[in-house]
Amino acid sequence: MTAAELIRGDRPGRLRLRGDVGLENVRQLWERGRTELAGQRQLEIDLSEVERTDSAGVALLVAWTREAHAGGVVIRFANIPDQIRAIAHVCGVEAILPFPQASENAADNDESSQS
Repeated sequence: MTAAELIRGDRPGRLRLRGDVGLENVRQLWERGRTELAGQRQLEIDLSEVERTDSAGVALLVAWTREAHAGGVVIRFANIPDQIRAIAHVCGVEAILPFPQASENAADNDESSQS
């Protein structure tokens, strides 16, 4: 199991979530995400390094989305792994999450690999 962490990305307003995201660490990640949302106008969270997740991880994304909307922050998730998309679909929350379309996600992955 790889410890999950939320770290600052390569530019302002961009974060990277990586590792194994699950029930055991979502509270800590939620708090960290809330801290990062404060004072932002836009925030992108890159999910390409998430190795494993479960429904608690998807609930975390929903919580961040709600927190962002309540604070007037535009939030976007990039490079969404298939596992996260599948769980969001099964849980019926994919429509409320700011996921790019699959074709946009592929473009995000191309950009990330070139960085």
